[in-house]
Amino acid sequence: MKNYRALRDVELKKITPLTAFLGSNGNGKSTLFDVFAFLAECFTEGMRRAWDKRRRFKELRTRGSDEPIEFELKYRERPKTPIITYQLAINEKNRGPYVETESLQWRRKRYGRPFRFLDFRLGKGSVITGEIPDEADTRIDEELDDDSMLAVSTLGQLAKHPRVSALRRFITGWHLSYLSADATRSTTEAGPQERLSETGDNLPNVIQYLKEQHPQRLEKILSILSRRVPRLEKVNAELMLDGRLLLQIKDAPFDQPILAKFVSDGMLKMLSYLTLLHDPEPPQLIGIEEPENYLHPRLLSGLAEECHQVSALSQLMITTHSPHFVNEFRANEVWVLYRDENGFTVCKRTSDMQGIKEFLDEGAKLGELWMEGYFEFGDPLTNVGGPKKE
Repeated sequence: MKNYRALRDVELKKITPLTAFLGSNGNGKSTLFDVFAFLAECFTEGMRRAWDKRRRFKELRTRGSDEPIEFELKYRERPKTPIITYQLAINEKNRGPYVETESLQWRRKRYGRPFRFLDFRLGKGSVITGEIPDEADTRIDEELDDDSMLAVSTLGQLAKHPRVSALRRFITGWHLSYLSADATRSTTEAGPQERLSETGDNLPNVIQYLKEQHPQRLEKILSILSRRVPRLEKVNAELMLDGRLLLQIKDAPFDQPILAKFVSDGMLKMLSYLTLLHDPEPPQLIGIEEPENYLHPRLLSGLAEECHQVSALSQLMITTHSPHFVNEFRANEVWVLYRDENGFTVCKRTSDMQGIKEFLDEGAKLGELWMEGYFEFGDPLTNVGGPKKE
């Protein structure tokens, strides 16, 4: 990531299936998440809309820079398949944003020079079709209607470009969660919906869908929730006379359920997270901001356990301020963000910090080390602006 707000030049290597990002307020955690949201919106809503939503380059581009915003994403479609690199550089002119360069490249064999099978600049370029595009294959020249359009998003809708289509499906399927307890209390229009929304305002619809199509999955979610919240008996989405859905939750000691609007924020958030994490067809990448909000600290251990289990199917990225939550992570799963002396975000994995591995080998927990000041940085009271000086 280059020139995206405070992310002047940030690289994350060897991202684990479950990754947590720490850092004091204002050090770039939300901006890092917004990179994924911005890319997903560029593919689903169009780059101009995503650009407008963020107040254009005045707010998007790193202050003091006049260079393009750049992203480089390395990924595998499946385990043991070749690594593919997606590169995107966007810039701005008087009438709006445009794609300066966009490319896809891979190295099919272990050795050899990588080659680009999609290569575009300013809306014009070439692409190699087929399941296994090779350097010797014929390139097809293409020109887009507008240089603010993404070639991968446009050509990825055509079956003859399966490698391009795979990336488009991957990015459009990302799920960034900004759950709000108040939103989950919504009374929604009836109708099953397969996936929880960003805010969770369609929770009754997803419960209805699971009840009709995946009752065993719903039973599993409620079983886990019952272990976290004693005496919980039933969660149901009831159809009202006006055609709307009302979420109801029943405790075992009582005959009648209560409406979701009277249930605690913590219970609703835990139900929402479990519903998201146990999606019958989960997104390939899930991002969750500060899941500890409104949850009792002792519930975070169980939530971390659920995240580790789900990370076998989906890649999870989480921001947090909770040492209780961080206690359940491994050192290679946690990154700390801070601002350098120039005000730009820097990231470092805790497993790369001096002394952390030795403390963990002796039985210490990661969150406790964080709170006791053993991280090189990340404490807003003692080392604002960078690592501690010895």
